[in-house]
Amino acid sequence: MSRGFPLVAIAVVITLALLAGACTGDDGEGAASTTTTTSTERGNVDETLAIGQLASVTGDLALLSPSFTKPVELAVAEMNVAGGVNGAPVTLSVADDASTQTTADASLAKLVDTDKVDVVIGPSSSNVALAQLEQVAQARVLECAGSNTALALSLADSDGYYFRTTPSDRLQSRALAQLLTQDGRKQPGFLVRDDAYGLGLARATARALRRGGATPKPIVAYDPAGAGLAADAARVAESGPDAVVVIGFPEDGAKALAALNSVGINPTTLPTYGTDAMESTRLAGLVDPANPAIIAGMKGTTPAAVPAGVGSPFDAVIATSGVNNVFSSYYYDCAILSALAAVKAGTDDPVALKRAFSKNLEGKTECNTFAACKAALEAGRSIHYRGASSRFDDWAGFEPGHGAYDVWSYDTTGKPVTAPRLQIAV
Repeated sequence: MSRGFPLVAIAVVITLALLAGACTGDDGEGAASTTTTTSTERGNVDETLAIGQLASVTGDLALLSPSFTKPVELAVAEMNVAGGVNGAPVTLSVADDASTQTTADASLAKLVDTDKVDVVIGPSSSNVALAQLEQVAQARVLECAGSNTALALSLADSDGYYFRTTPSDRLQSRALAQLLTQDGRKQPGFLVRDDAYGLGLARATARALRRGGATPKPIVAYDPAGAGLAADAARVAESGPDAVVVIGFPEDGAKALAALNSVGINPTTLPTYGTDAMESTRLAGLVDPANPAIIAGMKGTTPAAVPAGVGSPFDAVIATSGVNNVFSSYYYDCAILSALAAVKAGTDDPVALKRAFSKNLEGKTECNTFAACKAALEAGRSIHYRGASSRFDDWAGFEPGHGAYDVWSYDTTGKPVTAPRLQIAV
């Protein structure tokens, strides 16, 4: 394959694998997975690093999708301006995961078997990521996600092919508990998605609160499809909480907030909190299009968009992109670290990439751009990549061992405003 290319070249192929069930709200429980090849030689190792991204172009997380895809596009452009990887341009394909298992599995199969990617960035949802780990390992494709936070992923087995730059919710639970405690909330109620993300984070937060002497109310889990939400909201109200925590994605989380409002609970009547996926400029319109102030005063936690003390050049670039910087720095770091693994390994073979990935967070030469890190590696030096989402001082195998969290709140126009951040480290 030809290695000649303009320095600014970038091949971006947008592939929307939209299946018949993509917009049904199916969370994929019990769905049959699309099988990807188990062959050692699937034709991807060709001296050209091919990156694929699974992003929720449609579905529950579609509102956040540009914040996930734009940083990867910017990262690939940066790589190619710096001369690509191992003498060849980096290519990028994007496939819709729709935050559902059926669509995500088909899209993963297409990226692996048809587009023959070496690296997958994503998927958007922790639940999808958990269900796909076996496929990822069988396909022998490196995967790095920038928005997967579920606790369960810390214990899951991917045969070393899965990485994430976002810290585990075991850390966000402490940040959220700290926020509730400093606000004087001793008996919060919980209305959360009935899945690994919602229940995992809610249970960890409740444990952290109990350790601090609080007595949280029982956790109420809701069907993300919206069935039974009125009764679920009533159960939360009947428990007599001094605050309520809603953990969901924008679409279903808005339904949960609307159901709570129907039983007299909103941020005006009872302090209301949320987590990362509930921070969206469109949430208020989903709750009540005629009244954006309906969520005014709601606050919550999210992995910091611009962590204190990091100072990456990426911050200025993403600020001019026009996208809401939610998880953007984490996706950017996934793309850059995956490419640096290929530079260190001298190949696009994912078997070699997974062995090289973490080594670039342990070396002696500090660098915070692809060009600088690439130059150091090509000069035979070991590097410590200082990213946009973290300086990566504490790396726990395949995920960060520390986290920084922004505290956000909604104003009367329904827009999220970032307040001073919490710094949580373990």
